[in-house]
Amino acid sequence: MTTKSVGWWFPCERMKLKSLLLRYYPPGIMLEYEESGQLKTKSIDLLDLHTSTDVNALVEEIQKAEPLITASRADQVKLLIQRLQNKLGQYSNHKFYLFKVLRAHILPLTNVALNKSGSCFITGSYDRTCKLWDTASGEELHTLEGHRNVVYAIAFNNPYGDKIATGSFDKTCKLWSVETGTCGHTFRGHTAEIVCLSFNPQSTLVATGSMDTTAKLWDIQNGEEVFTLTGHSAEIISLSFNTSGNRIITGSFDHTVTVWDTDTGRKVYTLIGHCAEISSALFNWDCSLILTGSMDKTCMLWDATNGKCVATLTGHDDEILDSCFDYTGKLIATASADGTARVFSAATRKCITKLEGHEGEISKISFNPQGNRLLTGSSDKTARIWDAQTGQCFQVLEGHTDEIFSCAFNYKGDIIITGSKDNTCRIWR
Repeated sequence: MTTKSVGWWFPCERMKLKSLLLRYYPPGIMLEYEESGQLKTKSIDLLDLHTSTDVNALVEEIQKAEPLITASRADQVKLLIQRLQNKLGQYSNHKFYLFKVLRAHILPLTNVALNKSGSCFITGSYDRTCKLWDTASGEELHTLEGHRNVVYAIAFNNPYGDKIATGSFDKTCKLWSVETGTCGHTFRGHTAEIVCLSFNPQSTLVATGSMDTTAKLWDIQNGEEVFTLTGHSAEIISLSFNTSGNRIITGSFDHTVTVWDTDTGRKVYTLIGHCAEISSALFNWDCSLILTGSMDKTCMLWDATNGKCVATLTGHDDEILDSCFDYTGKLIATASADGTARVFSAATRKCITKLEGHEGEISKISFNPQGNRLLTGSSDKTARIWDAQTGQCFQVLEGHTDEIFSCAFNYKGDIIITGSKDNTCRIWR
């Protein structure tokens, strides 16, 4: 259990608790409190919470560590933790059924992405557009037109979900309103194709990575370039912010990953150790670890505080195509061109289980929010759902007629989207 606060800690007399809010994934309680007339927030992260956790003992521990949680609040906190436990047990045995098949574009799809709730999703395409869809009805809500080449990288500014960013082979990134479908800003400055992008968690910046070997940070409000991150010697194909938004990592075909300070645009560390192109790079939830995947058949785990490698995760016989943490940062999953996936413990760095059953390379892997299921997408035209602890295949999602290049859960874990080279998206629920 950890407490993260915004601002300095002061004696309790000067702090007054206003409200308690739940964060389901990863489990936590947000505290809104007043201090010297200012409204502030802090979070109690419950990353070790399980359905079997002793709630009374946990509440006592929280009370000792957090002065804002007084005896009069104990029962309320207990109820909140029980609600979090109920959420962790949800959808464990949920069977997914095909809900909709959408032939989204005439030309091939490049990417698909859900908003936080799964109420709508976006598709990018070689037809130079991005389309916004209503998940329940399958209706097209907006066509985002204006790029002069392939729309390759797309994202919602989750958790808010009111903006969309599109990165294109035309070297620009555009920012769009979800509500109106209009373009608010066009970010110009890259000298080659944009192949990856990401919003920071606070939704104040968009980061773009390009074949020109640089990444750029852009201000969402005024549309200005904030920083150019230079130092890589080959294209940047992966970028990711940490939870607090003060760091960003870039993964490159130059075999390295660089950590940058988003307040200054300065390089913090370069992570050197892989001997082939990087395929993925990301932080865990509490920003203590960085996971990198590479075409050299390994994943490496790095200490985010000093940039030192703490483990090399081996066992795959071919390139690592994707890797991820679960929402709490306790588990790591790797997907490979050898047709298997593996689950590792972030603490022991040992392999917990191996996922075997696909008949082609696995290009995408992700945990459900509860952390008990894994979703994989493969060139064998199927997506599969697995038990994250035992490695047992729970369900095969069949029907696509070509390679699946994208698959994801929504925030609740009750909707799945799959995107395929057969030019359809399928919604499963």
